[in-house]
Amino acid sequence: MDGGVLDPGGAMDRMRAWKGRIDKLAADTKVMSDRLQDLRVTVEDDHGLAEVTVDSAGALLDLRLGRQIQRVPPEVVAQAVMDAIRRAKEQLAERSQEIIAETVGTESAAARAIAERVGRQLRPDPEPGWGESGSSSGWQR
Repeated sequence: MDGGVLDPGGAMDRMRAWKGRIDKLAADTKVMSDRLQDLRVTVEDDHGLAEVTVDSAGALLDLRLGRQIQRVPPEVVAQAVMDAIRRAKEQLAERSQEIIAETVGTESAAARAIAERVGRQLRPDPEPGWGESGSSSGWQR
């Protein structure tokens, strides 16, 4: 019964191989988690009115407003901030999915589920009216 169910040596080899795969997955998952946790993205809107930095969860860490905000209506400034946040989250989602692919791959169902969850979290449906062409009240830099 060489290699059969009752072969203790073969069973031990299979257990060691399985443990090796589990250990590698655990290490890769830790690297992925650390890299995702440290991820930050900074984006400026198209007109240079606002620059935002978001963390790995998409939370706003920093907001810098350009001097030209004094010459535009407040709603244009607000839209510039919101557009920059939306673009930063989009870049964050893309970079997060790259990190997932680089560390744990995309073959497993777990990795695909993580990537999908990150994409959903960071790419919410846009609010009506925000980011649509012509919604910046015609202001040009």
